[in-house]
Amino acid sequence: MANGLMGKVAAAGVGVLQYKRAGAPYGERGVLTRAIVAACEDAGLDPADVDGFVSYGDDHNQPDRLMPELGTKEIRLSTSVWGGGGGGLLGAFELAAMAIATGQCKAAVVFRALVQGNSGRLSSAVMAHHVNNHFVAAGITAPAQICALRAMRMALQHNLPQEAVEQLVLADYYHGSRNPEAVSYGQQFDIETYRKSRWIAEPLRLFDCSRENDGAGAILLVSAEHARDLKQKPVYLLGAATGAEKGWGDLLENDDDYTSTGFEPVARRLWEMTGLGPRDIDVTQLYENFTYQGISSLVGHGLISWESAAEDLKFDNLIAPSGKLPVNTSGGNLAQGFIHGINIAVEAVRQLRGQSANPVPDARTCLVCGGPGSPINSSAIFANELP
Repeated sequence: MANGLMGKVAAAGVGVLQYKRAGAPYGERGVLTRAIVAACEDAGLDPADVDGFVSYGDDHNQPDRLMPELGTKEIRLSTSVWGGGGGGLLGAFELAAMAIATGQCKAAVVFRALVQGNSGRLSSAVMAHHVNNHFVAAGITAPAQICALRAMRMALQHNLPQEAVEQLVLADYYHGSRNPEAVSYGQQFDIETYRKSRWIAEPLRLFDCSRENDGAGAILLVSAEHARDLKQKPVYLLGAATGAEKGWGDLLENDDDYTSTGFEPVARRLWEMTGLGPRDIDVTQLYENFTYQGISSLVGHGLISWESAAEDLKFDNLIAPSGKLPVNTSGGNLAQGFIHGINIAVEAVRQLRGQSANPVPDARTCLVCGGPGSPINSSAIFANELP
């Protein structure tokens, strides 16, 4: 499969602001504009020169409303990925990169902002977007309940041991405890803390669930040539894929494979377009809205199999710097915080620059997986060197 993006576009700047839920000192647009300015300052680019804006997940911030604060000279790209979940995260990078590679814009920001005092609880927004009366009639009124149904099927159908799930949680909190930006920074977390936490929707306990935070994140993309003239080492987008296949869709809840999170066709195209495979990935930033869905994402990308999950999902194997399958080196959605996933993309860039709080030695490639189980899924591969 031809890949028109390989090596043409790079991440040049990142910015993220994160606060406890209901703790943001500014409104949502104020937090977002500060994140965009931070990304531009990181790159050494005037925010007024950003001419492209792409978001996902029903973000409420229209780019034209950001123009006065940013001093924007001209908007040439203003778009978003359909779908209410985090599955569109890497689809946003795909759109921005296509626009830059074809000359539609020169500097595009991929962003997501979430200040719940303005936009409301994310869980409520997800339910309003995704859920119709056949869910509510069965008493399903929260995202955790929907995902718990699939999680239970995964555990039973694939004999997934609870210990394997626990190892992913422990790895996230290990990384988060060492990341000054994480909500779990400096905190001790052990298996008993997890096991004693309350049930949310069986088999999901409290610490199986992503946190909700106020905040915003932004990543500045420019052409590879332009990036080489800016402050930071370029992090290249090798490829991105988004979509869904027959037998998968929003509100279906009767998918051909009920234990899948929908990544198989996306991953297949991603490997084809980049010429890479699971063994070529040095580190993975995994969107885990819930733990079981995160594990299914690893399976969907071929990094592990259901049969090997018990062996592969070991704490020592999942952590930096020594693990063979390091994941969520910032703490991920579970332990760093949750701004609808934009934070894991920021961590991918930092990891490949050598700026992560939990560096993976000599990491050259990073796989980023969008929200699992969303109606539209997406993934991307970033690298600090071109193949």
